[in-house]
Amino acid sequence: MHTVQERALDLFDAKGFAAVTIEEIAAAAEVSPSTVYRLFGTKEGIIVADEFDNLSDEQLAKVVDPHDPIGSLIRSVREYDTGTNESGSEPGPWRRSLRYHFTEPSVRRAAYASADRTSQRLSPLLASTGRFTQAQAKVATNALVFGYLAALEQWFLDGGDRPVAAYVDEALDPLRAVWGD
Repeated sequence: MHTVQERALDLFDAKGFAAVTIEEIAAAAEVSPSTVYRLFGTKEGIIVADEFDNLSDEQLAKVVDPHDPIGSLIRSVREYDTGTNESGSEPGPWRRSLRYHFTEPSVRRAAYASADRTSQRLSPLLASTGRFTQAQAKVATNALVFGYLAALEQWFLDGGDRPVAAYVDEALDPLRAVWGD
């Protein structure tokens, strides 16, 4: 998965997002176009896909503490943000892809659709604590997930000089009261 993403990012950086085809990405990653489509569905999917998308409900419950979803999110961001590419010399695909989330309209739409799916998966987990009704869990989860995207965008707009996790932590601070932190 990461190899395809890194080769795609190399091509996007060199030629521009719109100019690159799935076939070019597949050739650069030494896989078939059908493999790229199977893994990501679309060119935008290459940018927005991450391991979180493939977690089972059991794995999701291990990653996300429903009593502290903000803390869980910050830990995940720190883990992703410290990742590097295969050579270890540059940021990994997640960090490299962030600018496309906010500069390419089709990627932005795909990111928001992915965030909505994430929120739908997290909402029942938060409701399972008994602390929230289904409606409250849905609202709180949407605030968390879309607040996270807003924090990433602000990080990008500010030039990306500070750690991403610092932006996310600071931006989500108003939501801590929802969970009683």
